[in-house]
Amino acid sequence: MNFKNNLHKNYQVIQEPEEVSQMFQALFDFIRLLVDIPKSDQEQCCRFFKPIFVKKNALLESEGTIHRYHNFIVSGHMRNFYHDSDGKEVTTDLNSGPRFFTSYNSFIQKTVSNENLHCITDCKLLRINRQDNEIIARNGARSQEYVEKILQYNLEANRQRVIDLKTLTAKQRYLKMMQDTPSIIRNVPVAYIASFLGINPGSLSRIRQELL
Repeated sequence: MNFKNNLHKNYQVIQEPEEVSQMFQALFDFIRLLVDIPKSDQEQCCRFFKPIFVKKNALLESEGTIHRYHNFIVSGHMRNFYHDSDGKEVTTDLNSGPRFFTSYNSFIQKTVSNENLHCITDCKLLRINRQDNEIIARNGARSQEYVEKILQYNLEANRQRVIDLKTLTAKQRYLKMMQDTPSIIRNVPVAYIASFLGINPGSLSRIRQELL
């Protein structure tokens, strides 16, 4: 895969007021699913999150670095992947908006990551760096609460994925993805889906043909 590693050439800051307003509304609507967000915290988010457009195949963060940003996917599809001992890409997280997305261990612990954050499609994102994220968490009226809720949300999603890998058949895992995140089925290459679901690509192709 020919990734666009030079990120600053592959993204642009979104400045059109109506579009920016819609992006932040998507963020606040997502947060409200977890906890109420007061007006003062919304204003802080608007101050510190940066609305950007990222081109397809750009790497937001690369392995061998400390990941510095928390990303909210407004639209588009992203994945988190690493290279195994044979150099093969292993997809560990696969997402469409709206959702927060980063390499959490590296972002929180400030450690070097072995993961890559890849924009599979063109993406609209709200990004915040670690320092500004800490300011919001420290100063917001309820921001610490929703930061914790967001982390719990992602931890639970990862826990459920581990359970699914152990307890569901390959076909059941694919059917669950079809039901829960049909946009991923429609927009993400089969190879990434197979890797994320822990299914051999050939086996996944047979499952897809069988369902058709």
